[in-house]
Amino acid sequence: MIAEALIVSAILFVIGVVGVLTRRNAIILFMCAELMLNAVNLTFVALAKLHGVTGHVFVIMVMTIAAAEAVVGLAILISVFRHFGTVDLSSLRTLRG
Repeated sequence: MIAEALIVSAILFVIGVVGVLTRRNAIILFMCAELMLNAVNLTFVALAKLHGVTGHVFVIMVMTIAAAEAVVGLAILISVFRHFGTVDLSSLRTLRG
């Protein structure tokens, strides 16, 4: 049971890494970062069966950090879109308009 959860977690993490490295859309980058964080959460929960409740505590911390990252990231993304009219990172060279 734990091995299957770790395999699924590794697959999700690799999909997230590939998305971050290959895509240039900022929204997709945020989604891939969230996918990687959720893969880590799955690993923590799977390993909590072996090592106790500590994994669940880390999951709550990671979820809190992910929520804060999403709020700040989307606020920056909205500001960039209003200023430049796009969220494509390859077309943005500087933040000084």
